[in-house]
Amino acid sequence: MALSFSRTALSITQQYFPSKKPTTKSTFLNLLSYKPHNVNKLSTISKPNPFSLTITKLSKNPKPKSHFQPVRSLFTGIVEEMGTVQHLGDTKDGGFDLKIEAKTVLEGVHLGDSIAVNGTCLTVTDFTNEDFTVGLSPETLRKTSLIELKTGSLVNLERAVQPVSRMGGHFVQGHVDGTGVIVEKKPEGDSLWIKVKADQGLLKYIVPKGFIAVDGTSLTVVDVMEEEECFNFMLVAYTQQKVVIPLKEVSQKVNLEVDILGKYVERLLSSGFVDSFKGSS
Repeated sequence: MALSFSRTALSITQQYFPSKKPTTKSTFLNLLSYKPHNVNKLSTISKPNPFSLTITKLSKNPKPKSHFQPVRSLFTGIVEEMGTVQHLGDTKDGGFDLKIEAKTVLEGVHLGDSIAVNGTCLTVTDFTNEDFTVGLSPETLRKTSLIELKTGSLVNLERAVQPVSRMGGHFVQGHVDGTGVIVEKKPEGDSLWIKVKADQGLLKYIVPKGFIAVDGTSLTVVDVMEEEECFNFMLVAYTQQKVVIPLKEVSQKVNLEVDILGKYVERLLSSGFVDSFKGSS
C-alpha cells in the first residue's frame, strides 16, 4: 500500500492527533507512530486536520497507463523471408488480389495486419496456415513493380514492427516512392554490385552512405552517379541468399523508397521555416 499526504480528502479520526492545533513536527511523529489495524474501516470526519493521511491499496500487478499507441505500418527493411506468389489477378468484385505462400510472416497474423511485399505495405485480407492474400489498389499497381509479378515469383516479406522490436535496418514506411531499373550486376569476390537507374525526382533524395529501401530491403548507398542518373550498392553473400534482388535480371524493375528524412528537410526548407529564423535574428 502507499501513503500520501493532502490538506483535504480522507483523514484519520481525531483520536490519533492532539486536540490542540498540531505542528508540522508533531503531525509527522503521529503519522510515523500510527499503525492501522484495519485499513478498510477508516472513516472520514467532517473537519479534517490540516495534514491528513490517505491510504491506498496498490494492485499486486500494477499496469501503468501508456499514452502511446502501438506502432503500425512501420518496417525495418530487414527481410524476414521470401514468399512465393500463388495468384495475381482480378477478383469477382472488381478488385485486384495478390496471394502469397509464406511461413514466418503468418505467425500471429490477423486480418488487417500490415505486411510489406517487396517493400510495399499491404493489408492482409485473408489467410490460411500456408498463405495470405492482400488487395492491390490501382495506385499501388501504377507506383510499384508488383504488376510484373507472376505465379511462382519470389517476393521479399516483412511484418510491421511492434514497439518492442529491434530496429535492425532503418525506418521504412512501406510507401514506395517509385521504381528503378537494374542496369548492371557485377560480382566482386562473393559480393555483388548492383547499379540502379532512377528518375531525377528520386535521385535527389539519394546520397552516398545514406539509406534506401530497394524492394523493401534496407541498404546503404555506395555512390550516386548524377550524370548517369544512377546509384549503386553492394550485397554481401549472406544478403544475396535472403532477398530477391540478386534473382532479378538487368532491365527488371525494383521498388524504391528513399529515406523519409530527406523529404522532411526539403519540405521545411521550401516552407520558409529556416528563413523565419533568419528574420528574427
